[in-house]
Amino acid sequence: MTDDATCALCLRPIPPDVAQSLHHLVPKLKGGKHGPTVLLHHLCHKEIHATLTEAELARDWNTPERLRSHPRLAAFAAWVAKRPPGFLSRTPGGPRRGRRR
Repeated sequence: MTDDATCALCLRPIPPDVAQSLHHLVPKLKGGKHGPTVLLHHLCHKEIHATLTEAELARDWNTPERLRSHPRLAAFAAWVAKRPPGFLSRTPGGPRRGRRR
C-alpha cells in the first residue's frame, strides 16, 4: 500500500497504518465477485453498508461518484472530512431503515 492511497468515499488520504477495506462496487452476492473494487477507510466502508442494502448498491449506487452523491453518504463524507485521516469512530447515524422504492 502506498502512502498516497485515497479513500474513494471521503477522498481523504488513507495512511498505511489505518484500517482500510476493499469495497466491491457491485456486491459479491449480486454478481460482483470479480468486478471492480475501490479502497476505503474501514469507517467509510462501514457507513456505506449501514446506509444501503446490497440490492441498492448493485442497482443504483455502484460507482464512487454515485456513492458520494447519496445524501446520507455525502453528509457523512462532509462530517468525516473534518477529522484526521486516522480517525476511528463507531458508525454514526445508526443502521439503515427498511426502504421501498
